[in-house]
Amino acid sequence: MNAIIVEDEFLAQQELSWLIQQHSQIKIAASFDDGLDVLKYLQNHQVDVIFLDINIPSLDGVLLAQNISKFADKPLIVFITAWKEHAVEAFELEAFDYILKPYHESRIVTMLRKLEASHQQNLPGQNAGGPAPRNTAMTINLEKDERIIVTDINDIYYAEAHEKMTFVYTRREEYVMSMNITEFCSRLPEEYFFRCHRSWCVNLSKIREIEPWFNNTYILKLRDLDFQVPVSRSKVKEFRQLMRL
Repeated sequence: MNAIIVEDEFLAQQELSWLIQQHSQIKIAASFDDGLDVLKYLQNHQVDVIFLDINIPSLDGVLLAQNISKFADKPLIVFITAWKEHAVEAFELEAFDYILKPYHESRIVTMLRKLEASHQQNLPGQNAGGPAPRNTAMTINLEKDERIIVTDINDIYYAEAHEKMTFVYTRREEYVMSMNITEFCSRLPEEYFFRCHRSWCVNLSKIREIEPWFNNTYILKLRDLDFQVPVSRSKVKEFRQLMRL
């Protein structure tokens, strides 16, 4: 499995390269600190995965990923960034994963294992007679009627605390998890979900409208659902920074 790293901070580039070499069989074919150089490289070289920073010169990571998404044979993209607010764009581009800096070794190891498993499934003959696997492996197990439903992370709109239980809502379904909301939220990728209130956690990509509310707080209106999620006063500052308000 061949990869390239696109990162303009030398130390971060070296750290990521070391982690990849220590915890996987992935080969780093090249490293870049400029987006246009990557496009030139990809014209003559094929790679399986790109570890892509967002804040890079010439062509930022999101624009670079948009260009790559048009390739006939698309490599997997793992965003590596200090900016949480680009997670929605990453979802839209079907990024394989979204890693926040500073790196946490356990998080990197989990991502590398998913990458190698996905690559193995895509090898010729591995899925004969079956559907092609999805690039994105971000799922969570939800409980309904004593069954375990494997659910895509992006299908979750919000979660709500009910004493020691957590109610989880998708567009059409409601699930009841036998754990408190703090424990449930710890299972969600923080790049995509925000604990906006003591009793609520929201999928940032599902926010349709941010409406000012009393005491300088906000009410969040969600796409597809006739429901509003509050932002508590203690979370307003973090929310404003996150959404660049």
